[in-house]
Amino acid sequence: MALTAHLLDHLTAAAEGAPRTTVEAVTRALGAVGEPSSFRAAFLARGFNALARLAAESDPDVLREAVGAASDEAVLVEVLQQPHVMAELGEHDPLAPARLRGLDERVRLLAAEGGTVGATEVARLLGISRQAVDKRRRAGRLLGLSQGRHGYAYPVWQFGKTGVLPGLEAVLSELELGDHGPWSRLIFFVSGNTWLDGECPLAALRQGRIEPVLDAARAYGEHVAA
Repeated sequence: MALTAHLLDHLTAAAEGAPRTTVEAVTRALGAVGEPSSFRAAFLARGFNALARLAAESDPDVLREAVGAASDEAVLVEVLQQPHVMAELGEHDPLAPARLRGLDERVRLLAAEGGTVGATEVARLLGISRQAVDKRRRAGRLLGLSQGRHGYAYPVWQFGKTGVLPGLEAVLSELELGDHGPWSRLIFFVSGNTWLDGECPLAALRQGRIEPVLDAARAYGEHVAA
C-alpha cells in the first residue's frame, strides 16, 4: 500500500534533524512490514508504540546505560527492567516480570567468559566442517544453545588454543547422563560450585583439574534429580 502524500510529508518532517542511525533503523523496520494486514505489521506497530513510551518515560541515565549493551535485544532487556515498567507488565501478566528476569539471566549467561560464536566460526576454530560441528553438538561433545532460526550459539570458553578445552567432552558426557539440557549445562560450567569450594567448573578445567569437575558434574545430576 502506497503512503498517502500527507503521511509521507509527516514522516519526512519527523525525520528532519533526527540522527541518521535512528532514521536508518526506522526505515529497516518499515521495510520489514510486508503486507499491511500481516502479523509482522501488527507486531511492529505495537512495538513502536511501546518503544515510544519507554523512550519518553524512562530515566535518561537508564537509557544511557542501556545503549551500551552488547546487542540490540539486550538494550530492550535493560530498559524493561525499570521498576515502573515491571509493575505495569505485572498488572497485565503476573508472570511477565519473572520471565523477563529469566531472559536477562540467559543474556548474561551467553555473554559470560567471552560470549558465543556461530557454527561457521567453530568450524574454523576446530578445522572441521559445519556439518561436523553439528554432529559433535548432537552427540553431546560440544555445547550449543538453540537460537531458533539463527542456528546455535556456541560459548567460546569451551575452546582452547589447540581445540576443545581438555576435559570438556568428558564433563559434558557426565552432565548428559544426568539428563541436563543445554542451559542447565551452561549454568553448571560458569557458576560457583560447592563441590569445588565455590569455584566455577570452567576455572577448574582451565587449571587441568578434570577429575574434581567430573565429581562435581555427578553431584550436580544427583542434586537436580533429588
